[in-house]
Amino acid sequence: MGMRIMVTNDDGIDAPGIEHLARAMVGLGELVVIAPDQEFSGASAAIGAIWEQHPLVHRRRDFPVDGVAEAWAVGGPPALCAMYARLGAFGEPFDLVVSGINPGANVGRSVYHSGTIGACLSGRNGGWSGVAVSQAAAGWGVEGQAWSEVLKGQKWATAATVARTFVEAMITELPTEPVVANVNVPNVDVDELAGWALTQVGLLPPRAMTEVDLIEREGEPDVFDVKMTSGDAIDLPAGTDGGAIERNMVSVSYLSRLIAEPRADMTAVEDALSGLVARQ
Repeated sequence: MGMRIMVTNDDGIDAPGIEHLARAMVGLGELVVIAPDQEFSGASAAIGAIWEQHPLVHRRRDFPVDGVAEAWAVGGPPALCAMYARLGAFGEPFDLVVSGINPGANVGRSVYHSGTIGACLSGRNGGWSGVAVSQAAAGWGVEGQAWSEVLKGQKWATAATVARTFVEAMITELPTEPVVANVNVPNVDVDELAGWALTQVGLLPPRAMTEVDLIEREGEPDVFDVKMTSGDAIDLPAGTDGGAIERNMVSVSYLSRLIAEPRADMTAVEDALSGLVARQ
């Protein structure tokens, strides 16, 4: 059996980014689009209360990219799409999950919340490698998300070209141990890219949310609207994912699994637990 590639995103199957990504993947293997049926940005690796609610799945024969074998819309977040795929809902196992193109760089702490990345993390649980592709937005966007009014300024072709180059090279010899690659692309033309860098996950995104206020609705006691305030663009260190993007460089970060490690500053808790167990 040839290479099977699952294409997904967190913006929904009708978002422009996934169309550009799928088109860039044509010819690299058997492509199956499995994506949320609506917006699930910020869903991280959530799967939802699937034991209580069984999300509907629709075959989408109208997906607008020739060369896609099948397209499916799932009533849940992207990690659930990958989970269903791992459990055999869409046929034979996949070799690779490619997720995106997200409008807005997923760098710094945005990595923790990104549904684009969450799909790849879920795929790794099944032994599949993943490539999450995001692109900086005009004005940087905030915490990994672009405002809807700046989408018209996205240079999708650049991110699609980088994604094609990365995946085409990766599948010539897939890693023996699954890897999740977080690829972030500047929002410039290809000939304006300053290079690429292997980066660390930074502490902050290029532009962060700085304050959240609750504003009580007039005539509706105890009901509040949420007002979020964003700060100015931040000058990020070179060597970080966000710093690379600010320098018009493609950022590649390989994301590790969550690991446990001993802590020398948690002895009081450990002693308390030992005392509790000793009293039983």
